[in-house]
Formats: sequence, structure tokens, C-alpha cells
Amino acid sequence: MGSPGDGKNEVRHRVWDLLAEHGAAPPDVHGSIPNFVGAEAAANKLAELAIWKAARVVKAVPDKPQIPVRVLGLSQGKLIYLAVPKLAGAKPFYELDPANLPVPPAEAAIPKVAATFARTVDTDEMPQVDLIVCGSVAVDRRGARLGKGAGYADIEVALLQEAGLIHEATPIVTTVHDLQVVEDELPETSHDFSVDFIITPTQVIECGPSRRPEGILWSEIDPAKVAAIPALALRAAQRPPIE
Repeated sequence: MGSPGDGKNEVRHRVWDLLAEHGAAPPDVHGSIPNFVGAEAAANKLAELAIWKAARVVKAVPDKPQIPVRVLGLSQGKLIYLAVPKLAGAKPFYELDPANLPVPPAEAAIPKVAATFARTVDTDEMPQVDLIVCGSVAVDRRGARLGKGAGYADIEVALLQEAGLIHEATPIVTTVHDLQVVEDELPETSHDFSVDFIITPTQVIECGPSRRPEGILWSEIDPAKVAAIPALALRAAQRPPIE
């Protein structure tokens, strides 16, 4: 019997193949969060939702298909946070303050540009987060999602959860192409979080109930990954010894 990881990889490759076959993403989509055709339309559809309109602080992702979401957020005066690449900094998040942008939102939303001016912060320097926007490779109608498989999105959410910056009712959404919405139920593990809304260029799918870990599940993180991510290494060093 295959492991959940085997099942996840099969779905990832099926979706990447489908997107490439239909011209819904670049031919080199494999191995990435798909930069899907219609990303701007999906962002505009997200912007119509009450959860977006009410949000003042948005935790976004640095992936290309969510650039339109970040541009909209900055243009509308929202404070945007996104992770530094591979969470490799001692302070793992960039803070994009629309009141202090040295370049237009369309440029500030590009991670390489943001890295040249954005303040880096740890969770103790961040306000409560009103909305999380993530990218996905595949998602099912219950809100189970698959990323690329590196696990960074799960760790980002766990860091926010551990710091008390999000709670059970904090909405998590993903913007994807319609072809990324799969009808079969995706395998889930205890460190996975689900999304509350799926937004495609053509529809909004409300999911539920939400499923998310209470914080960092240390027993499930490879020690090598803890060592490679300074924010995790710091927290691990501060944990009380196990008796």
C-alpha cells in the first residue's frame, strides 16, 4: 500500500500535466505552484468577497500566480506579509507597508523587488492576521490542498498559529485555475492545513469545516529542516527539554 506522499505526488503530476496540456500554465509548470492563466481574474473575484474587503492585514505567498492578489492588496492599502525564500532568514517574513513603498504596488509585489526594501520581521513584530492567501498545485472541494511538497506553507501557517496571530476562524483562501480543483478527496496529514475558500477565474467554492494544526508539530519536522530554517531552530532551542 502506498504512502500519503505517493498519492500526493501522483495528483501533483496529474494536475501539472493537465495544465500544460490545456495551455492553462507555462509548459515548464512541473515542480512549481502553477502560474495559471486567469490569475488576475481570480484575484479580482477574491477582491469581491467580504473576507477580503474586511481584511487589513494579509499573509500572502511569494508565488507568481498570487502577484495580482498582492498588487490588489497593496493598492487597496492592506498591510501584506510574505515569507522570505525558503524561510531562510532569522526574521522569516517580509513586511510590505502600502504607506511606505518606494516603488508602485505592481513592482513591490515582486519578491525580488520586495527583498531590496522590505523590512523583515518575526512573528513577535507582526499584528493579528485577518486573511491568509496561499498558492496550491491542487485542491479538493473540502479544502484539502497540495503545495509543491516542500512543506514551507504548512510551516508558515504553523508559525502564525503558534504566535497567536491567527485563530480557528481566520479565513485561509487559495487562488487556482479550475483545472486545479480535483473531484477526488486529497490525502491529508496532521500538519496539513485546509482552505476555507477556493477562488478560480470562474467561481468561488466555499469549503469546510476548516482543519489546521494547533501549531508546530515538532515530531513531524525533519531535524535537518529545523536546522535549515532559523525561525524553527530558534524556537526549538527555546523548547523545554522532554523528560
